[in-house]
Amino acid sequence: MGFENLAPYRERFPAAENLIYLNHAAVAPLSRPAAEAMRWLAEDALNHGSAHYERWLDAYAGLRRAAARLVNSEPEEIALMKNTSEGISTIANGIGWRAGDRIVAFKEEFPSNQYPWQRLESKGAAIEWLSVTDPLDRIHQAAKNARLLAVSFVQYLSGYRANLVKIGEICRDCGAIFFVDAIQGLGAFPLDVRAAHIDALAADGHKWMCGPEGCAILYISRRLQEQVYPAEFGWLNVAGADKYGDRDMTLRDDAGRYECGTLNTAGCFGLRAAIEFLLEIGVENIAPKVQALADRIDQIARAKGFETAVERKADTGAGIVSVRKEGVDPAALVEKLKEHRVQAAARAGWVRFSPHFYIEFEEIERAMELVD
Repeated sequence: MGFENLAPYRERFPAAENLIYLNHAAVAPLSRPAAEAMRWLAEDALNHGSAHYERWLDAYAGLRRAAARLVNSEPEEIALMKNTSEGISTIANGIGWRAGDRIVAFKEEFPSNQYPWQRLESKGAAIEWLSVTDPLDRIHQAAKNARLLAVSFVQYLSGYRANLVKIGEICRDCGAIFFVDAIQGLGAFPLDVRAAHIDALAADGHKWMCGPEGCAILYISRRLQEQVYPAEFGWLNVAGADKYGDRDMTLRDDAGRYECGTLNTAGCFGLRAAIEFLLEIGVENIAPKVQALADRIDQIARAKGFETAVERKADTGAGIVSVRKEGVDPAALVEKLKEHRVQAAARAGWVRFSPHFYIEFEEIERAMELVD
């Protein structure tokens, strides 16, 4: 599918009529399918309460199926979370850590993929911090005898996209659990947990999946489910949750064992619709457009004398481009862009741009005319 064949999907993003939205790495506009699904639920609950509760249950199951298709897993390996941080914490706090266990992590990570691992140092775990740009043989050396390696699919600031297949092979060879924070790439670039030997993955819906905040997925392989105990425990973790008078605490036999209570029903309706919409288009069709849009931002910024956070390459570029220039205040530039109905973000001394596939190249040109 060429870029021109993506054009009809633009109308599913009404925000595009109001803004040049280059801030999907923060909070994306809802896609129309996601908004309509949540609107249906709100109206149904308003007029009928929970009389159609079977539709709610179907939304939960449908979200698991859609998420499983998105990452190439089984629905039984998908747990529904509030956010990426809850997914990461579920893994970090559910493993029976032993003094001396080693964790490999990366210093450029967003705090949600650092803090949960750092807290394990109090349990005797040791963390080796690498850079995401380190060569694979350096990562391989660090992963030897490590219990877990945690990395983001795409780094939140630089936009560096990790080679998950190669890192997964390293983790498999070294016997390390492979965890991926996928929030900055899932929905924009294909991801296959089987091909990459990923054991667990977490991602919220409100960025590149164009779904609502407060609803996320946690993929956890069948094998790893045997090693991760639910850190939070409530009535829904157990196999007999619908037998309210029982007190049998036998866990569910799928990833639902990590859901301790009532789910974000509206969020599940929205995220299911958002993912199904992406599957309709095909993430493999979305990725080249996202890459090309970000490449163009990078080219224009460099031509204007801006530094970019990382050198873009075909195999490591993603939808995020962060730029800075001596004498240019990032916050002031973001405010200037906002005044011209262009959405970007100031992050750690940089201006971060993050376009999705429905953005037009002409809009990139118009937005970047303002960057000086």
